[in-house]
Amino acid sequence: CPCVPTEGTMMDNRFATALVIACVLSLISTIYMAASIGTDFWYEYHTLSPAENVSEAGRSIWEEFVSKDADEKTYTDALFRCNGTVGLWRRCITVPKNSHWYSPPETDMTTNCISFSLSDQFVEKYIEPGNHNSGTDLNRTYLWRLQFLLPFVSIGLMCFGALIGLCACACRSLYPAIATGVLHFLAGLCTLGLVGCYVAGIELLHRKLPLPEDVRGEFGWSFCLACVSAPLQFMAAALFIWAARTNRKEFTLLKAYRVA
Repeated sequence: CPCVPTEGTMMDNRFATALVIACVLSLISTIYMAASIGTDFWYEYHTLSPAENVSEAGRSIWEEFVSKDADEKTYTDALFRCNGTVGLWRRCITVPKNSHWYSPPETDMTTNCISFSLSDQFVEKYIEPGNHNSGTDLNRTYLWRLQFLLPFVSIGLMCFGALIGLCACACRSLYPAIATGVLHFLAGLCTLGLVGCYVAGIELLHRKLPLPEDVRGEFGWSFCLACVSAPLQFMAAALFIWAARTNRKEFTLLKAYRVA
């Protein structure tokens, strides 16, 4: 490994192994974070009879769901009734392909999704969802904004850390790996904050809009990817910092021994 000083074969192998493991963990955590941000299964709602529910209301459910004027209560009610899933960027419902008032319920279902616009990510949440006169719910408003911003900060920190790591390789030094480790540690904190904000936001929303009796909600696999990414980032950070600090200490002792 060109990043490791040549001050002893055994020492080089130890630090090289730590750096390789740290790089692999960093790469896996980055992939997991990117996948969780880009998918729509952070939270899932399971309804006992979505086809019947949709047929009763006709096309109005998904027409309101995809409307630009749909407020939080409107699209959340649709998520409850139609096996909805929610991501950081999109919300989806499962509906029959062709549902009309004169046709029986269908079993051939399709998933319709609509993206949250950038303005939707920063819109105010209300104390009573759907009631603009109830006042701003500051807790839910800032939790929603943080869960949008934190994953990008996390990925940005890891990419910046990777750039510093490349510079360290070019300089044939382990010292910049400390900065890489610190950046990965901060990225892990951001990912952990993202998970906490999302869980708190969902719990507060369900206090305002309780789940119907025939609807079950659960966190999806996209959320699980973010949960796994955080400890991987912390482990990568620990290995980077350990390799740089221990190598520096042992190199100093070895240099002092040679001088003596």
